[in-house]
Amino acid sequence: MADREAFPGIGRIKYEGPATKNMLAFRHYDADALVEGKPMRDHLRFAVSYWHTMRGTGSDPFGPGTMVRPWETESDPLQAALARVDVAFEFLEKLGCDFYCFHDRDVAPDGATLAESNKHFDTVADSLEKHQQRSGKKLLWGTANLFSNPRYVHGAATSPNVETFAYAAAQVKKAMEVTHRLGGAGYVFWGGREGYQCLWNTDMKREVDHLARFMHMAVDYAKEIGFTGQFYFEPKPREPMKHQYDFDSATCINFLRAYGLEKHVKMNIETNHATLAGHEMQHELEYAGMQGFLGSIDANTGDTLVGWDTDQFPTNIYLTTQIMYTLLKYGGIAPGGVNFDAKVRRESFEPVDLFHAHIGGMDAFARGLKIAAAMRADGAVQKLVEERYASWSGPLGKRIEAGSESLKSLEQEMLKKGEAEPCKSGRQELFENLINTYL
Repeated sequence: MADREAFPGIGRIKYEGPATKNMLAFRHYDADALVEGKPMRDHLRFAVSYWHTMRGTGSDPFGPGTMVRPWETESDPLQAALARVDVAFEFLEKLGCDFYCFHDRDVAPDGATLAESNKHFDTVADSLEKHQQRSGKKLLWGTANLFSNPRYVHGAATSPNVETFAYAAAQVKKAMEVTHRLGGAGYVFWGGREGYQCLWNTDMKREVDHLARFMHMAVDYAKEIGFTGQFYFEPKPREPMKHQYDFDSATCINFLRAYGLEKHVKMNIETNHATLAGHEMQHELEYAGMQGFLGSIDANTGDTLVGWDTDQFPTNIYLTTQIMYTLLKYGGIAPGGVNFDAKVRRESFEPVDLFHAHIGGMDAFARGLKIAAAMRADGAVQKLVEERYASWSGPLGKRIEAGSESLKSLEQEMLKKGEAEPCKSGRQELFENLINTYL
């Protein structure tokens, strides 16, 4: 940590158990406690998002930022970026969080030219590397900001301007190099503006072809530099474009398969993006998991009364239980993790609020993990599911699933029987009541 603390008076956050009255302590996240034979820290692989935690200002469409950040004293952008690295690692160490994530322009400022931007990035990467080596903290994944600069007004990989595509390619090349240098476990493609506002002026096929070509270039370059981290594709349905090409997990997975990228890229799924697509997070995780594309998650939630991507910290135990039950079902998400792509509210502007927010999210996921593990150990939910599909375990069901039946043979089966057996109740209320017994 720097000689001067950014968070004076706050020590390392410790596990004190459910009975503690200390609001700067964990009640449920006990990093080394074993769940299903593995430490909590290895199940959850928590990460702090640099963009919200270190760069969030609290601004919204109706007013400027409100955040009180005493460490933001440097007027020179590069020196300010270097000072933030000290603060970020003090926060990680005091919080007891093992990983962080960044966009390139979160950690280092844009320069007047690409060469100057790359130089800034290298300078900050030197500091990040030193802090990682000293503290043992790690980079979960890196990515490039291909949406903020005006050059990306029409998108990056899908821009109608070829030089915008080329600039984005150069920016991703550098972001991958730095991610590789820092030992990042993965790299995320997040489109931002990869989509359209008006279909009349859009050549959709050409744009989607270009997006695929862009991702293939990245896969090829990873091999060239020896980067073996996992690539992720992050679905997002809206904001800012009317239609995003990465709408949801099903859309992304179809795209990856259509363009021959399925062996290289998995999903990084965010709760708030799932709900904006009209899905529950559990649905998005289940779909990606059953297709073999479950990779990593961005942990947050939205507000049912607000129609945009509010990126709130997750505190709903029902939600985290759903998430962890699905993740355990599919064997976990390493080398991915649980990245808090979440920001404190505009009204929560003091530095200590960053701790309260992350502690609450980490505890909520720890509770979800413990509850999900108890449900799996008990087996009552799975038993009810198996009972619902019991007919498929009979001779006819086995033959259909084995591919040994046809439309003709099934017609003969039903002609002999005359009518299908009545369905049994789905017992949704029973399932929901059962889940509540674990909470």
